[in-house]
Amino acid sequence: MIEWIESAAPEAASAYDDIIDVRSPLEFEIDHMPGAINLPVLDDTQRSHVGALYVQTSKFVARRVGAALVSRNIATHLEGHLADKPGSYRALIYCWRGGQRSGAMATVLDQVGWRVSILRGGYRTYRRRVTAALYDQRAPYRFFVITGGTGSAKTEILARAAALGVQVLDLEALARHRGSLFGAHPHHPQPSQKMFESLLLSQLEAMDVTRPILVEAESTRIGELFLPPCITKAMNAAPAVEICVPPAERARYVASTYRDVALDVSRLKAALDALPRHHSLEDRRRWRALAEAGEFERVAFELIEAHYDPAYERSASRTDRVVIARVPVEVLASATLEKAALAVAELVWARDASQRTPNAAD
Repeated sequence: MIEWIESAAPEAASAYDDIIDVRSPLEFEIDHMPGAINLPVLDDTQRSHVGALYVQTSKFVARRVGAALVSRNIATHLEGHLADKPGSYRALIYCWRGGQRSGAMATVLDQVGWRVSILRGGYRTYRRRVTAALYDQRAPYRFFVITGGTGSAKTEILARAAALGVQVLDLEALARHRGSLFGAHPHHPQPSQKMFESLLLSQLEAMDVTRPILVEAESTRIGELFLPPCITKAMNAAPAVEICVPPAERARYVASTYRDVALDVSRLKAALDALPRHHSLEDRRRWRALAEAGEFERVAFELIEAHYDPAYERSASRTDRVVIARVPVEVLASATLEKAALAVAELVWARDASQRTPNAAD
């Protein structure tokens, strides 16, 4: 017997061996429930063809052709991914709105003898939950922000703090972007906005809301992706620790960390062309000439002084964030980064302990 479930919450989905998204590969790529696998009952071309028949010929012909295609595809999945599943296998199935595509897959799997559920409302039910959590509700998370100028090794310190046991949210990893002018990964494109939001909510829901979450300060955008307003608002009001590194050392670190950009002059020049137009034509020409000459560290230093630090100061002035401590780092090396991470971790733990201690007057 096929069961219908109403919720796409993690605790409901965790009861299944597989979450099966039977939509087309393109629909799946744009967004899907984290952890889901794609076993499409119609591929992208087939879906388009059946849709065209529905509009241009008749509903009957579209259903007949679609049924044949769906049957062949389900057979392929039975002989592929599902071939070695035991009798105890349980699957949660969804399509766009919990209709014919999920119903077809569920019917066959149910007849095999597996325990099958369909998400009522399909992907749209799941998407409404994401939107409500990230756009319609107040963020319940206790953020603690790590901030500092470009090239301060914040992302590396964040990772080292995580290794020390601090609860960490790495937004740039979720966005597949290093968060600066040169931050794009050419061979790893960013996810869609919807997929980014799905990954973000999945990470947040796996965290302990009673503990602080260390996160790197970000603007409203990471590359082409936007942070949901409730997350930005909570981060802007959170306490912060600032990593303080001399500009020359930050330029050296940027030149080393972004070596892939430095070695690709055309990509470097394209990034320089994307600078805001308030930078003079003379400055732009000089930076492009330095890039062509391989002087990436010099380019980084001048951009830090002329572009990144002023932008950082403007951004900081627009938030309610209070910097409760500053961690000076003169040289960005493994030992000093480990020391900085420990200092950040201790600040997070101290803040957590102070908020958990009952008020003596109560």
